[in-house]
Order: sequence, then structure tokens, then C-alpha cells
Amino acid sequence: MEIPLLSDIVIILGLSVVVILLFQRFKLPTILGFLATGVIAGPHALSLINDTHDIEVLAEIGVILLLFIIGMEFSLRSLAMIKRTVLLGGMTQVFATIALVALILWSFDLPLNQAIFIGFLLSLSSTAIVLKLLQDKGEINSPHGKTVLAILIFQDIIVVPMMLVAPLMAGDSEDIATALLLMVLKGTFVIIFVLISARFLVPKLLYLVASTKSKELFILSVIVICFAVAWLTSSLGLSLALGAFMAGLIISESEYSHQATSNILPFREIFTSFFFVSIGMLLDFSFMLNHFPLILALTIVAAILKYVVAITAARVLNYPVRTSVLVGLSIFQIGEFAFILSKTGISSGLLTPENYQYFLSVSLLTMAVTPFAIQYYHRIASKVSGRFTTDQALEAESQAAHADELHDLSDHIVIIGYGINGRNVAKAAKHAAIPYVIVELNAVTVKQQRQLGEPILYGDAVHGTILSHLSIQQARVVVIAISDPEATKRIITSIRQISDKVHIIVRTRFVQEMEESYKLGADEVVPEEFETSIEIFTRVLTKYLMPRDQIEQFTDSIRADNYDMLRSLTGRKTGMSAINLELPDVEIASLRINSVDADIIGKALIDTGIRSKFGITIVAIKRKEETIIDINAKTKLAQGDVVYVVGKPYDVTRFNNYIKQD
Repeated sequence: MEIPLLSDIVIILGLSVVVILLFQRFKLPTILGFLATGVIAGPHALSLINDTHDIEVLAEIGVILLLFIIGMEFSLRSLAMIKRTVLLGGMTQVFATIALVALILWSFDLPLNQAIFIGFLLSLSSTAIVLKLLQDKGEINSPHGKTVLAILIFQDIIVVPMMLVAPLMAGDSEDIATALLLMVLKGTFVIIFVLISARFLVPKLLYLVASTKSKELFILSVIVICFAVAWLTSSLGLSLALGAFMAGLIISESEYSHQATSNILPFREIFTSFFFVSIGMLLDFSFMLNHFPLILALTIVAAILKYVVAITAARVLNYPVRTSVLVGLSIFQIGEFAFILSKTGISSGLLTPENYQYFLSVSLLTMAVTPFAIQYYHRIASKVSGRFTTDQALEAESQAAHADELHDLSDHIVIIGYGINGRNVAKAAKHAAIPYVIVELNAVTVKQQRQLGEPILYGDAVHGTILSHLSIQQARVVVIAISDPEATKRIITSIRQISDKVHIIVRTRFVQEMEESYKLGADEVVPEEFETSIEIFTRVLTKYLMPRDQIEQFTDSIRADNYDMLRSLTGRKTGMSAINLELPDVEIASLRINSVDADIIGKALIDTGIRSKFGITIVAIKRKEETIIDINAKTKLAQGDVVYVVGKPYDVTRFNNYIKQD
């Protein structure tokens, strides 16, 4: 029995493997590989796939799962933490792009509703490509990385209302007001349903499912929730994608969202690959070649427009020129959600077949250029920011306003970056009564912390002007605690141009960043990935009762060798390997007494016979808020006490089993 769809799936997946392997060799995004697969296999090229309808059905499932995952990863709590950046930055980028694109196209006599819809498409950037590239560079937590993430989150959310509004813009309903009211009522019903489900129904259902410990039942339940809500919204005349997003939101508010996400991800990857392949099949490559000069011009215009608007959005958030340029060079492309939205435009008549081909061609070119733009965007940002003095002027005004606080500073700590690490350094400095000053790029953070009395200034520390205002010449230590490797290098260079004596401590995420930081002039470089490993192993050695001075000697040896022992792939021994760890068969444990046995409760230790019966020694007792360390033969035990015991592991286990029984 022949299954036509099976041969199509084999062709698509097999061709995808070959194409993506080739793309990976040139470090091009996987999404472009799937699009190229669709172009090659589609009716406008080799025509390997005859019936594209079945593939489009699989693609629709991919869209549902894609929005379902986004809904599960979308947390209202986490959004609240960056709400200003999401709302202000995202709204500025999206609505300014729509307005400019619509105005330009309308001036060329394109109908206003079509012009606005194309503005919708161009306002969306590629979440998949950009976040992957920023994660690979380790810059997702940098100022520009966080801004890009916030804008992309807003785009992912706004695409759902865009899909709802598109049919109304097309004039599918004669009574727009009634249709809009009906859509609002339906949307309200869906929102109420989501809130009730997220609060009461789904957590109880998933608890019952999870308590069975059946992985298959859990996956099945999650899939049913996804497609059931999608089917519900579709039945109400709303989109399947909206339902999938809402289903994700329902699960996101439960404690099972992370497990559900990990279970659905493999399905999403497979089905979304069909979505991008199906998009590629629609691209007429001959059309692209025949109209390439115009398509290239449109691509340049679209990229520049989005680049300028993104810079404006970052500037509205009070970021300096360099950071704003990095944001602009990150999200100038047209993204994957524009493809989803374009399907709605085609079905609603807002996108003609010819305009759709132009859109596909421009989208593919902007996506193809993105990896190269992000690869060199630090160099470009440095050159662009060097041509502007606005940042230095604004920052100088900020410093001048607080000059009285700075001119007497000496022998102080300069903290660059006020993230988690910067905050902790500031707390420690305050506790030790060491003077310090902070410089931070986030204007909102600066304003809030100044109101709390922190000596914090707004500025970009890559500029020598800012460093001079921080009295860097009189400082004893500079702590660079930012998540931007390129900016870190420039800051080290700028500091060394001003002062050779100040001690520079750099925080990095990865050990491969250490060597260059040392070459540029850093005195100490602390890589998070290895320091975490050292801390973990220190606690392991403590558990094995290794002497504290030997543990310190061991960790100092690792750091002195620039973590070479942890980096080495050959497993060669270092000097510390000669240490002979004679670990005694002894365990120290804290145990709670739940027993009410009269043989031990209320009796003196000498009368309980605990040492002779169990072979353990009680060395301390925690009783409510009191810690008793003066243990003697007359000390008595009480129910609820936490006792600290020493003994062999087997004996400690026997005693624990005895005292935990009520």
C-alpha cells in the first residue's frame, strides 16, 4: 500500500538534512536551510513535491505548536519585570515601522489597508534567528541583548491581534462595527476561559495526570489541551494560532509548564520545519531573479528603515548610540511570524500574489544577511557611535549634576554594571565601609537607585570621558560586571589608557574570554562557568571531610593555573594531584527527632545509651531558635530537636530511621 504523503515527507526531510548540513558548514541559520529546501523541492524549481496541500496541513500543525510553545514560555510575572522595555521599546519599534511603511506605500498609490498590512509584515523580526545568534555570542544578557529580547517579545504578542484585525481590514464584513464588537466579545470569552482554566481546571487536571507518573499520559494531556483550545477558538471564528497561544498561556501559569515545554519541543521542531519548507515552496525563484534589482532595492530600503526605527526605539529607552546601533543591527530583518501573518493576508486579499513574491524575496534576503551583520555589529557600532558626541554630552551633564559627590573620591571601587554581580559587589563594599561608585547604562535603574541613595551614574564606560568622571585615576579597584564581552574589552582598553595602576577585575561568562582580557590589561578575570564548578566541588570536598586549608590550597591552585586543570582535555595531572585524600569513613549529619519514645525523649544522654546502641555521637543540638553546643552526659533530648551527629554512614542511617518514627 502506497502512502503519497510518506514519500513527500521522506523527500523533504532527506533533502533538508543535506541542505542544512551545507548551510551549517557556512554557519547560516537553520531556518534559511528549510526555506532553501522548500525552494528546491517546490513547483517553481525541481517539482519534487506534486501536492503541496498535505505539506501545508503539516505546516499548520507546526504553527499551532510554535505558538503553543511561545504561550508556555510567556510568563506574565517575568514580563512584569521588563514591562517598560517591552511596552515602550516594542510599541515604538512596531507602530513606527507600520506607520512609516504604510505612509511610503500609500504615497505610491497602494490601497491604505494593503499598505498597513505590509507594514504589519515588515514590523516583525526573526525571534528564532536573532536569539540563537545572540545566545551563541553570549550576549543575550547584555544591555542590547535584553532590549532586543523585549522588543521581540512584544512582536510575538502583537502578531496575534494583527491576525485578528487583518480580516476586518480586508472588509470581509459589511458592518465593521458589529464585526469588531463581536470579535471583542469572543476575545473576552476566550480570555475568561483562559483565566478560569489556568487558575482552576488545568492545574488540577495536570496534577492528576502527573501523579500517575505516566510520561505518555502527560504528553497526551498536554497535546489535547493545545489542540482543544485551538479548535475552540477556530470554532468561534478566531484563528487556530490564537487558540494555541492561549493554550500555552493556560499551562504557563502552572508548575508543569517546563516539563510540558520539554515534551513538546521535539514535535514543534519537526512540524515547524514543514512550515518553513512550505513557505519556501511558495517562492518563485525565477521571479526573484527576473526582478532582482528591484528586490535588492526594496531589501535595502526595508533593512535601513527597520534599522533606523530600532535605533529610535532604543534611544527612547535612553540607551546610548552604541547600544542602540547594536539593537538596530540585530532586528533589521523580517521574521518567521511575518510568514504566518502573510497567510492571513493572502486569504483576506490584503496581499496580491505579486506583492507576496516581493515580500518573500525581501524577507529571505534580510534573513540571509543577519548572521553577517551580527558578526560584525560591534565594529560597526563603534564606528557609528564614534561619529556622535550626543552620548558624551548627555552623560557629561549627568556627571556634572553630581560632581560634588565625585571630586573627593579616592581609593574607591568603580563598579561597571549594576546587574546581579554589580549589586553584590556594591552590598559588600557598603558593608565593609569601602567607598564606591557605580556606572550603569539603564537609565531607569539609575533613577531608581539614586532615589535609594546609591552613588550611581548613567553612562557608557567604554568612553574615556565617563571613566574620568568616575575618578578612575584615584580608584584602587575597577570591577567590570557586565554581560557584553566586546564592551568589556573596550572598557579595559579605555581604563589602561587613563591609568596603569588601578587593579582591574573582570567578570566573564566563559573561560575562552580570559586570555584576551589579560592581554588588554585586566589583572584578574573571573569566569562564571568555572567558578561555579569550583564552588560545587568545594562543597563536595567539604562533605568528604577534607581539611579546610587543603580545600583552599586546592582551589587556589586551580585559579593560579588559569583553570587549566578544568580546561584540559588530556586529563593531565597538576601539582595538586599529588595530594593524598585519606577520607575517613565518617559522616556528619543533621537529623530531626520526630520520635516520642520515652527511652530517649526527656532523658539524659548517658541514660539513653545512644552511643552504645547506634555507634554515633551527638555534637550539637538545634532547639527552636537556640543552638546547644555544650553537650555533656546530662544533656536531654526533646521532640522536634535537630541533632548534629557524627558516625559511620550505616550507623547514622540506623539512628535516623529510629528517631524519624512518630
